Amino acid sequence: MTEREKQILTMIRKNPMISQQEIADNLGITRSSTSVHITNLIKKGLVKGRGYIVDEGNYVTIIGAANIDIHGFTTDKLIYEDSNPGNIKISCGGVARNIAENLARMDVSVKLITALGEDMYGRKITEESKLCGIDIRDSLVLKDSITSMYMSIMDEDGDMKLALCDAEIVEKISIDFLKNKHHILSNSKIIVLDTGLKKEVIEYVITTYKNIPVFLDPVSIKRSIKVKNLLGYFDTIKLNRHEAEYLSDMSIISKDDLVKAGNYFISKGVKNVFITLGSEGVYFRNINASEYLSSPKVHVINATGAGDSFMAGLVYSRLDELSLHDSAVFSMGAAILALSHENTINPTISIESIQNKIRELKIC
Repeated sequence: MTEREKQILTMIRKNPMISQQEIADNLGITRSSTSVHITNLIKKGLVKGRGYIVDEGNYVTIIGAANIDIHGFTTDKLIYEDSNPGNIKISCGGVARNIAENLARMDVSVKLITALGEDMYGRKITEESKLCGIDIRDSLVLKDSITSMYMSIMDEDGDMKLALCDAEIVEKISIDFLKNKHHILSNSKIIVLDTGLKKEVIEYVITTYKNIPVFLDPVSIKRSIKVKNLLGYFDTIKLNRHEAEYLSDMSIISKDDLVKAGNYFISKGVKNVFITLGSEGVYFRNINASEYLSSPKVHVINATGAGDSFMAGLVYSRLDELSLHDSAVFSMGAAILALSHENTINPTISIESIQNKIRELKIC
């Protein structure tokens, strides 16, 4: 799908009754050009018939946090308990929303179910999500709550040294609320969860929709306690080293330790395990294979969104029926693109840019 087709599809999703002339006027192109683009979208099966009915039959549903990210960057060594010179950037974030945007930029149809306050930040997240192609219509909007916020301080190497997250609002997503979204969840190709949700909500999803692959991002050690006794319900889990250590109750120092940890998760019933190791690479396994993929050296600008991009890569890889190894390669390429931009999500990320990065860095 071309960039222009993406723009037109986003406009149609927001207003299925929009006219070709309105689309042309908004984009500054001719009506005849608009007609050609819409014809191409119909040929590709993304738009069906008159009234611009969008094909919703092949989508991923992501449930979890969406927030405003405030990132502080410095080029000098951080001095604690003091004011440090640097730059401050504000962007939309949250694990679930980040995964959703990455997938939308990979041309995957995605529905995001999150919780937002009826405030300026909630409106910003809603508008920016719509603009990049995320269907956020089924989210919970609360009048008397504050939209989630995440604040981090990055060191001179682009690594996060300290962060605070106010994400209590996502815990207001209830089982009853999700029961009203059954038609959305039951028709999903994949469901992705983050652990900002309440434990009982996570349990409800994984036990109700056993026939749908559920992917898990534990988010943090503290939050991953909610899923420690539920691992066998997940098709795929993506963890960092610390989360893997906590959930497996073992230290991971050597490659042998990685194999033992991988065996633990497989023994619990997880089908696919990916343990990310930062600059060292990623270890991954399923019931049939166990591999380690080293990471090329790259310049890191912002490490915050790399894990979310990696998870989006895994979801795309499953939809595209890639092998376990190729899934790891593609997801690493997506993560490296995230590392190279100051925003949580690299706005240039796409299937093509990921494949180009894989070739450029010879990731194999």
